[in-house]
Order: sequence, then C-alpha cells, then structure tokens
Amino acid sequence: MRENYRIAEKVIQIESLYPEVHELCREYRTEASADFSLSVCPADIETERQKYQKMLIHEGLPMHEGQDSYLETLAVYRKIAEWMPANDTLLFHGSVVAVNGAAYLFAARSGLGKSTHAALWRKLLGERAVMINDDKPLIRVNRDGSATVFGTPWNGKHHLGSNTSAPLKAICILERSEENRIQSITKKEAYPMLWQQTYRPEDRQALLQTVQLIDRMQLDYFRLGCNMDISAAKLAYETMSGELLE
Repeated sequence: MRENYRIAEKVIQIESLYPEVHELCREYRTEASADFSLSVCPADIETERQKYQKMLIHEGLPMHEGQDSYLETLAVYRKIAEWMPANDTLLFHGSVVAVNGAAYLFAARSGLGKSTHAALWRKLLGERAVMINDDKPLIRVNRDGSATVFGTPWNGKHHLGSNTSAPLKAICILERSEENRIQSITKKEAYPMLWQQTYRPEDRQALLQTVQLIDRMQLDYFRLGCNMDISAAKLAYETMSGELLE
C-alpha cells in the first residue's frame, strides 16, 4: 500500500506491508507530491521488534511480541524521524497543549504524569486548550531560535492530538511534589531532559543536525514540582503564560 501524508509541513509517501499505518495517518492524507518517500521491509519490522522488547524490559513491563502491523507503524516513524533533522525538525517525547495560539510542552521521565498534567490543563481551560500531541510531536526549529510544534499521527495510547501546529512558547519539566512549585530555569539546566527526550538518530549526520537544532532552540524553560490537583495546572499556566485566571 502506498499513500502520501502531510506531516510537519512535509509530504511523505509511505509504502507499507500492512494497512494499519495508513489508518493511523488517515487525517494527514494529501494528494500533493512527496518530499520524501519511504518503504518498510520485514527486516525493519524485526529491528523494531528487538527495540520494542528492550523497551519492555527497561520499563519493567510484561514481555510480549508486538504485532507486525503495529511494529511497522514504529518503523515508519523512525524513518521519518531520521529524515526530519535535515529539515530543521526533530522528534520529541512529550505532551503539548496550545492555549490562545501558543503551545506549552511538558517533558518528564516515563510515568511521571505528562499526560495527566496535560489533562488538568484541558479541565482548567476547557475549549481554550487544544491538545496538539500527547506523546511524540515534531518540533521545527527556526533560524532565529524560535520553534513550531506539530501534531502527528503518533500521539499516544489514548490518541490525543490534532493535525495542527502552534508556536512553541515554553518547555516545562515535570517533577513529582506534594506541594506545587514552579521556577524558571536556564537552557543549561533544562538540557539533560531535552537531550533525554529528543529522538537521537542512528545516522551520524542526522544526529549532528539534531544536536545543532537543540543548541539553536531559544525558548522559555521551567521546572514544575506538582501533584495531581488542578491547582498545579493553574500555577503552571499562570506562570508560563503571564495570564491570571479568576
């Protein structure tokens, strides 16, 4: 099967062995000519199977074999992520919410509540909060250091996201805390988490380009110690946006 999809303003032609990836990407389908074409072979799926099993071990999850059709979706996104740095774009692991046209990205170690905190923003702000991506957004870094974040079909197990984009205003690193607290931090302080949560290409040139993109990115950075109460979302939004809520 072969179809074209517009992802992060690039048209990508995907040729697959199974239909699942096309169902996943259906909202991004386009008739425009491709900027990049990829195809998946059985060896790609086997590579993803090995990586998937290593991930299960690392996360302490029960071992099981992923379905080939699901593993193919991972192989497709890996090929896209390997190609994107040449287009000033990187894959980041985090949850992104846009409010009033500005996007806020939440990053944390696995299991620390990125999706839960994003859900609190949606509860607090209602229709003003637009979920761009709950897992693996793409970030394009502009020449002046500003950035735009894009929704993608790879948006987490709950499929929370939209085919849209917004200027990225801030990245917030989440930590668990009984008392809510937030502070502005430097990029140097944020860098370890930025590096940890960015996809690191296997291709040497793409990896170098990824490092350069992270170095070029000039955003606001925050560290939020939070509990699971909606007051954490209120504190975070008011601090990062500068808007006081009633």
